[in-house]
Amino acid sequence: MIRHFAVLLILIGAAFVTDTSHAQRASTQVNIAGMPAGSAPPNFEFALTGEGPISAWKVVADPTAAAQKAIAQTSTDRTDYRFPLAVYEPLLAANVEVSVHFKPVAGKVDQAGGIAVRLASADDYYVVRANALEDNVRFYRVVKGSRQQIQGANLKVASNQWHTLGLRAEGNRFTVSFEGKTLFTAEDNTFTAPGKIALWTKADSVTHFDAITIAPLD
Repeated sequence: MIRHFAVLLILIGAAFVTDTSHAQRASTQVNIAGMPAGSAPPNFEFALTGEGPISAWKVVADPTAAAQKAIAQTSTDRTDYRFPLAVYEPLLAANVEVSVHFKPVAGKVDQAGGIAVRLASADDYYVVRANALEDNVRFYRVVKGSRQQIQGANLKVASNQWHTLGLRAEGNRFTVSFEGKTLFTAEDNTFTAPGKIALWTKADSVTHFDAITIAPLD
């Protein structure tokens, strides 16, 4: 009986080791502190969904940011259907968890900040965004440049304050968090292949981003 119990413990232990081998890989923290202020952030490419000019994304000094610097969308172009993207080039993933701090600084049309995942092109991706002028968080799919809402929640998003926004994409299930708390989950099968991760804004939103963490789940 004791021998059988010992064997059972060994088998349980082996199963536990097997399960933990599938835990998420080490996360990547984008090193904003090491980026020179006044220049475009390295390892990012810049794109646009919709109309208007491609934005000027820059590393800016921000004493309120964790690293005293932030990546900022600085264009004040007021084209309404205009969604600037700063695409992080080093990583491609389908199943991923992304978290950012963002601060809506200015904007007459919008004051928004977001995260795009499974980005296949500037016209095809998922995005979660929070908007300080509308006081809401929305999750969309963008298909051939057309933005389609999947899920959302209404809550206070203050201007000129840092907020934490998170998106976990795993299979067809998406979990959105705000200020470290889960807001909602949603399911969608539009994009399943690995894609890029990007920072996202809308119209004339001047938005600062820092503390960007990317954790692949595969």
